[in-house]
Amino acid sequence: MTKREKMHLKSYKLNPDNWLIFKKVDGELHLVHRHTNSIRVIPSA
Repeated sequence: MTKREKMHLKSYKLNPDNWLIFKKVDGELHLVHRHTNSIRVIPSA
């Protein structure tokens, strides 16, 4: 994950250490939590 992506996650009050970007599509970032495997979709930067 790039520094820019980490800053983007922080702007959504998400801890970049706990989230992985597993898909980038159509202006969206699909995130999966490292421990709980829950999925979040946020607009990409």
